[in-house]
Amino acid sequence: MAGHSKFKNIMHRKGAQDKKRSALFSKLSREITVAARMGLPDPNMNARLRQAVITARKEGLPKDNIERSINKASGGDAANYEEIRYEGFGPGGVALIIEALTDNRNRTATNVRTAVSKNGGNLGAGGSVSHGFDRLGLISYGPAAGDAEKVFEAALEAGADDVSSSEDGHEIWTAQDALHEVAKALEPVLGEPDGAKLAWRPQTMVTVGEEDAAKLLKLIDALDDDDDVQTVWGNYDVPEEVMAKLG
Repeated sequence: MAGHSKFKNIMHRKGAQDKKRSALFSKLSREITVAARMGLPDPNMNARLRQAVITARKEGLPKDNIERSINKASGGDAANYEEIRYEGFGPGGVALIIEALTDNRNRTATNVRTAVSKNGGNLGAGGSVSHGFDRLGLISYGPAAGDAEKVFEAALEAGADDVSSSEDGHEIWTAQDALHEVAKALEPVLGEPDGAKLAWRPQTMVTVGEEDAAKLLKLIDALDDDDDVQTVWGNYDVPEEVMAKLG
């Protein structure tokens, strides 16, 4: 299973936490504002904004917060966020790609570098690890969308490139430029997705032992606590027995 899926499991291992939920809402609102600013403030006319709104609704972001984030962008009173990518290595030689949305590049760089270095990792130059990942579109569905066969057939018909199903749900992979087209084609069959975004899929995985996994979880938690950090992608595979010990 890809690193981002393990990351999702890691996020849930502690159960619901108000602090985590507040941070998540902040990240979702920021993505909506950026998406609205980059295109039309109408989700029906802006594919990235539409997916940001769908994801926010699925995560329970209140409707008022969603509308406020869109209005900020269209009203011109939102912070001028820019997208930044950091690359580096975590414990056990795991490759990490950290995506951020920030209105203060220096603050974010300092915070990310500190979080990584304090938890057994180090940042590298741009391109130092991304060559080991493929840049693809990722559409996520929960188990309720259907069984593996139903999702596979729907994805094939919609023009997806690959599908991965497990007890946690389904991951549908597409070419970068086909993401929103495939997501739109899947909705009549599978319903609205839990998420649809550009993603980094690792070409090879690194199995992480218990000691390194403990450090890695701490590192990812530290990054996730930063409001500027939107997503952490990695090529780590934490075996289920190791996760059980650390849970």
